[in-house]
Amino acid sequence: MTEFNKPTQEKDWDALAEEQLASIKRDMKIIVEAAAVRAAHKVMAEFETRNAAIEEVAQHIEKLQGFGKDTVDSLAIYIRGMKK
Repeated sequence: MTEFNKPTQEKDWDALAEEQLASIKRDMKIIVEAAAVRAAHKVMAEFETRNAAIEEVAQHIEKLQGFGKDTVDSLAIYIRGMKK
């Protein structure tokens, strides 16, 4: 038998495909988890910025004159209730 006529070693193509699929699934899970963490951090940062702006408005409302203290306090409480 010549070198070109030797039978090739049979490969278990199904097992190789399963290994590749498992590897792709692991990689995708890592990518999706990382993206979810980045998205959560972005949302939290946006909420912090929004809440800071709302607090600043509430503090300025508390400095208003010309309205009764109860009215101003109620308005400040309402505005602070808009925080997320």
